Amino acid sequence: MAYDLLIKNGTVVDGTGAASRRADVAIAQGVIAEIGKVNEGAKRVIDASDLIVAPGFVDPHTHYDAQICWDPYLTSSSWHGVTTVMMGNCGVGIAPCKPAIREIAAWDLVNVEAIPFEVLSKGIKWEWETYPQYLEAAARRGSGINLGFLAPLTPFRHYVMGEESMERAATPDETARIKALLKEAVTAGAFGFTTTTAPQHIGYQGRPLACRNASRDEYKAYANVLKELGRGTIEMVLTKNVSVVSDEEAEFLDFMLTESGRPVTWLALLNRDDLPEACQDSLRKVEPLIRRGGVPQVTCRPLVVEINLRNPFIFANLQCWGRVFNQPREEQKKIYGDAEFRNQTRDALRRSGIFTNRWERLVVKEAGSPAIQALIGQTVEEIAQRLGCDGLDAFLDLAIEDDLAVEFSLELFNADESRIPELLRDPRTMIGLSDGGAHVDMLCDAGYCTYLLGTWVRDRQALTLEHAIKRITSEPADYFGIRNRGRLSPGMAADVVVFDYNTIGSNKRGEMRHDLPGGGRRLVMPARGVEHVIVNGQALYEHGRAGDVLPGQVLRSGN
Repeated sequence: MAYDLLIKNGTVVDGTGAASRRADVAIAQGVIAEIGKVNEGAKRVIDASDLIVAPGFVDPHTHYDAQICWDPYLTSSSWHGVTTVMMGNCGVGIAPCKPAIREIAAWDLVNVEAIPFEVLSKGIKWEWETYPQYLEAAARRGSGINLGFLAPLTPFRHYVMGEESMERAATPDETARIKALLKEAVTAGAFGFTTTTAPQHIGYQGRPLACRNASRDEYKAYANVLKELGRGTIEMVLTKNVSVVSDEEAEFLDFMLTESGRPVTWLALLNRDDLPEACQDSLRKVEPLIRRGGVPQVTCRPLVVEINLRNPFIFANLQCWGRVFNQPREEQKKIYGDAEFRNQTRDALRRSGIFTNRWERLVVKEAGSPAIQALIGQTVEEIAQRLGCDGLDAFLDLAIEDDLAVEFSLELFNADESRIPELLRDPRTMIGLSDGGAHVDMLCDAGYCTYLLGTWVRDRQALTLEHAIKRITSEPADYFGIRNRGRLSPGMAADVVVFDYNTIGSNKRGEMRHDLPGGGRRLVMPARGVEHVIVNGQALYEHGRAGDVLPGQVLRSGN
């Protein structure tokens, strides 16, 4: 019989780490039927001569929970050959959700993941209340790529406790009800649950994100869900001080591994200028926990963020900035001009592990007024020296003068790129952290897969092609228990990316577009060198052009 699709003459890198080989890949009924020299015909043939044929990439860390309502292609990720995403990370999401709590859920996403409220108001369909209904709505709506869901703890606490979830721990009765809802979610197909302990993760009205109020008794109950079901993982933002694991945090990781009996992936390891050995010190400290499944996530890119003072996420870990969030523009400008606020900020920045007064790295990128536009490309330190003031005063004065329209760019972490390869090669880590769908006008690391292959494999030869593809295909698929993806092998789902090794890549910085609901703006990351993206045996993209089908599936744990 003729196959549905035949990819001929390509160099197959199968995702296992095995050596590449010249082979044909035959696909029938959405699965890989044969790999080798295929003599039978097919309804459609792709000539992959001089191209690499690999499994579709699996992104372990995204926040597309809302974007799936308006963007079935999940851009920018799908442009780069990502065919499966895991969403619901960092303990924040929009299901389950009672109608009365919808605004709270939306503001949680605003404050934690920097998605504008106006975009969420126009874009979210609210076709669900329970978590299983959320999965079913996603399946009905359709998707270009495969959707894996993690259950974020915050909306589950909201669902049972209402606004009190942002103020206190749950009672035993409330804990039992939340546990039952989490069990329902994992039984319905969630791949586990997520949470955060990070102080910069604030929710509605600047209050702590609800999952941060969970007690140790609560966490024991919720982790036991996975032990009782024998499946699932936990994802959590573990470190309050970036890349530094405290004794208390190591004990919490140990606790979650023990009580769940399942893997726990945690955020994050990012190289810091002020503490250059922080990542390696933390790896050594928690290595026994890593061997039990406590795997840290890393990124292959410098973490370049865009900063604006309408939504100053980067400063959310500074207590004195709490009153800035979710305020009208004029009130924010008043706060920024206050001398006491500035003095409090100076003191806090001296102790901050996020942004440590590196004004020479903060660059004016965009502006509204002509006067500030003339400063584009200059650093805040350069401007401060000319004005005869310190960096903080220059930073805040520029923002006030430009009615908070000015945008700054900052290489926050991994700025010393020479330190990145040691984390990429380390088998104790998981490569991810794209944050796809989040921080929409601040950063876009959704192109990490093509950046890895172009920059670290081809250009700098820090990893072999086979090793790099294994790291972004079978490794994350195996970690989450996605059993039939991440490899090119007969019987596996036919998720395939075909790319040009000579041109594959993406930039450090994205480009701004106004394509969110209501014309909202976001950074996107175009891809280079991706020729074909095949999802479940059907063409999603051909030479960068989207097809007319949505072949993605809602993946469910246990299947």
